[in-house]
Amino acid sequence: MAEIVIAKGRDKSLLRRHPWVFSGAVGKVEGRARPGDTVEVVSAAGRWLGRGAFSPDSNIRVRIWTFDTNEAVDAAFFRRRLERALAARELPGVPARACRLAAAEADGLPGLIVDRYGDFCVCQFLAAGVERFKADIADALLDLTGCAGVYERSDAEVRAKEGLTPLTGVLRGAEPPELVEIDEGPARFLVDVRGGHKTGFYLDQRDNRRLVAAHAAGRRVLNCFAYTGGFGVAAALGGASEVIHLEASAPALALARRNVELNRVAHVPTQYLEADAFARLRELRDAGERFGLIVLDPPKFADSKAALERACRGYKDVNLLAARLLAPGGLLFTFSCSGLMEPDLFAKVVADAFLDAGRDALILARLSQAPDHPAAAAFPEGSYLKGLLLRVA
Repeated sequence: MAEIVIAKGRDKSLLRRHPWVFSGAVGKVEGRARPGDTVEVVSAAGRWLGRGAFSPDSNIRVRIWTFDTNEAVDAAFFRRRLERALAARELPGVPARACRLAAAEADGLPGLIVDRYGDFCVCQFLAAGVERFKADIADALLDLTGCAGVYERSDAEVRAKEGLTPLTGVLRGAEPPELVEIDEGPARFLVDVRGGHKTGFYLDQRDNRRLVAAHAAGRRVLNCFAYTGGFGVAAALGGASEVIHLEASAPALALARRNVELNRVAHVPTQYLEADAFARLRELRDAGERFGLIVLDPPKFADSKAALERACRGYKDVNLLAARLLAPGGLLFTFSCSGLMEPDLFAKVVADAFLDAGRDALILARLSQAPDHPAAAAFPEGSYLKGLLLRVA
């Protein structure tokens, strides 16, 4: 194997078992290393630090597979890691047939996302290392889960940073149908695993949907950035007096309508607004509308440190609009899935929004991702989803 020699003084994160080696920490490369090759990582003094996947096109030059010098990286390695990941998903409240089976660095599988929807595993191979071992991973998944098929959704933009092209399609077994039905407690959802966002559904918001349902009774609910209606369906099942889904994507909104029909909540007055959320929120504000519960679950606003300041402005603007739309005693569930947005910074941005709106608010809860989306203790970046539940005076 080629060796990646870490520059002097740049090995502290590896000694703490952080799995990323950035390009600036690489002192030199000894030997030939191609994209996806397994390489040895050593300190400037020659100390062995780890074994990982090389990615010359990425700012994350090496993703560590193992910190055990005796552990080989082969098909058996990936089977063991997947077995461990599956065992970790045997958790109360986590549906066995609608959950995240592998969460990249958290499961010692950097660059790999696997979600299960019914009888299908849907995978994202987002780094050169897992791309190299795709066949071994697909074989292991089919065998370990007993699923009917393994489907690839490696069409995320981040693959370009790894020098990889977008790929989708069947890897093993059968092709999934146009829509896969899943259960989430009393709720049921149709998931577009072949063309929906990411792998098709936001499983990480499962517990937060339950929390919305628990607070929705008798409230007029505005579900912003609704996607396929998850929060709105939860609110309707929880006894909301009215639900409005606000979403810019017509196909997503059409699927939201089908999810509402699937859950037999037609008795709850429901509207579907196809519009840019920022623009429509301003219109609702100007019309004097008021809501008892608002959900803000926008897409990622920051994918780089350079974009963080602009992201903060976006989060402040949308939370300011929501603060002005809340009725007295109203609740706001507000989220950020931008990994670069620290929880304390997000809380400050939201607090500033309420200050500018002239509204007093209490933080009732700090929210995060569901437990089948864990974060490794040595990899805090894995705690990407942060949220707040606030009550306005």
